[in-house]
Amino acid sequence: MFGESVKIALNALVSNKLRSVLTMLGVIIGVGAVIAMVSIGMGVQNKVTDSISSLGSNLIIIMPGAASTTGVREAAGSKTTLTMKDAQAIAAEIAGVNAVAPSVSKQYQVVAGNQNWTTSLQGTTPEYMEVRNLSVQSGGFISKEDVDARNRVAVIGSTVAANLFGNRNPVGENIRINNAPFKVVGVLESKGQSSGGQDQDDMVVVPITTAQERLMGITYIQTISVQGTSAEVVNQVQEDITVLLRARHHLTGDKENDFTVRNLASVMATAAETTGTITLLLGNIAAISLLVGGIGIMNIMLVSVTERTREIGIRKALGARYKNILLQFLIEAVVIGVIGGTTGIALGIGASYIISAVAGWQTVISLTAVLLAFGFSVGIGLVFGVYPARKAALLNPIEALRYE
Repeated sequence: MFGESVKIALNALVSNKLRSVLTMLGVIIGVGAVIAMVSIGMGVQNKVTDSISSLGSNLIIIMPGAASTTGVREAAGSKTTLTMKDAQAIAAEIAGVNAVAPSVSKQYQVVAGNQNWTTSLQGTTPEYMEVRNLSVQSGGFISKEDVDARNRVAVIGSTVAANLFGNRNPVGENIRINNAPFKVVGVLESKGQSSGGQDQDDMVVVPITTAQERLMGITYIQTISVQGTSAEVVNQVQEDITVLLRARHHLTGDKENDFTVRNLASVMATAAETTGTITLLLGNIAAISLLVGGIGIMNIMLVSVTERTREIGIRKALGARYKNILLQFLIEAVVIGVIGGTTGIALGIGASYIISAVAGWQTVISLTAVLLAFGFSVGIGLVFGVYPARKAALLNPIEALRYE
């Protein structure tokens, strides 16, 4: 009887092709929208996570100035509370620290031959490469000897290399930074854009002593990047660094810190939570169209029951029972959900790839989202098909036979 009910349901749908397609359209659009929206949300989530991870693993950032200040806010880098001795003390006295890289930065115009490019200059130490997960494409990185001797050497990002040297290998070439000559000793591997859209390859790295004394004329440092030995010790390292710097800066009692310690693991967790909420919101908004599609199924099934009242009466007169009629119309509703859901999956996956190709957005197809959307479409067909099916099954056979 089940197989016979399926055949009757399919025949009823085929006999009204246009109406069946229009009924399925709400489900198709709903399922496709859920999959596409969730894929966009997950793509954003992955991009933000990868971008934060690209800054370095188990990373702690220390910057001058309190986390929150009252009154007029000072410009970034205007605080001068961190020194090289602070960085050296962290490396020597804090347990669980793998590497420490103090740094200073400033925008400069870099000139090579008749080409020039304005970029971000990072003055730092050899540990910067390990702390920030950098790798060298050609040549080498700055060395401890370069820092001690204040050598005029530079490692450039791939964006700077492309704009100043084109397809030539820059290693061994000379560039001028703030009219001072520097020798290019290496080119960094490309890291792409950050989550904020910043080009991570648009930078020049020089020894920190060279940047401080030969270019900027300063003695303080602007950032200290600290890499923990593992993710488990990062929070403890952050607390220990805060205690150490407060002692070194003679901050007692309830005096406010003159520095800020940020743990990128907590930043990543916050970003993941935020983007996860956005993904859920996008999926829920798209799921509303599935609900509308379910109402469409119920509407059409009620019309179908009215049109086939006489048929139902004949079937009942020939011995069809309540459950036979109920099953027949439920199957019709579920078939609409199944076909609509399957087509919607194809539409959603196709839309995700098109969005990725045309808009350049990163999209991630989630198997969980696909299965949930499909299951929801089938469930919608079942739930919204119950009332019309029950109405058909409860029809009085005599009144049904009299129906014109």
